[in-house]
Amino acid sequence: MVQIPAKTLTLEEFLKLPETKPASEYIKGEVIQKVMPQGKHSILQRELTFAFMVQFRVERKAQAFPELRCTYSSRSHPTDVYGGRSTVPDIAVFCAERIPRESSGDVANAFNLHPDWTIEILSPNQRQSKVIRNLLHCLDYGTEMVWLVDPEEFCIFVYRADNPVQVFEGEMVLPVPEFAQGLQLKVSEIFAWLKE
Repeated sequence: MVQIPAKTLTLEEFLKLPETKPASEYIKGEVIQKVMPQGKHSILQRELTFAFMVQFRVERKAQAFPELRCTYSSRSHPTDVYGGRSTVPDIAVFCAERIPRESSGDVANAFNLHPDWTIEILSPNQRQSKVIRNLLHCLDYGTEMVWLVDPEEFCIFVYRADNPVQVFEGEMVLPVPEFAQGLQLKVSEIFAWLKE
């Protein structure tokens, strides 16, 4: 993770900057570049997105977006003293009725709202505390559920606003948000994708 040395920017100034690869995020007035994804991360992100979309296409209740910028303005949350946050979750899931649309009906480019479900996958050398802070921020803004996937420990941490964190391993079936109840995934199935 690279921290860009510069004066503290406003959210509006940050959003005018050119995009970086890997993506940069705006957190507490600072611009922080995400860690470059590696093999395990990429496979898990690809396969989870695919599994979600197979389920969601049937019911048309939601869509999964890999690497989508989600911007939270402090106007919608008065306790956010830093002027907002702009993050790029590994996978952001939105219920169909909350997906921003252009007047033509096409999906909009800017998503200035919280996801309904956020999934982050830890990469080597990534600070878990930074990722958890982003996940808790999502919950604070209204995200129903977040998953933190740890490919080194073969476990998935599940956070919900109304429950303490839970750890899922092995043959345990993962909980999903209400709108995704048709999706049944075991932790072991997810990590088996790393062997395919």
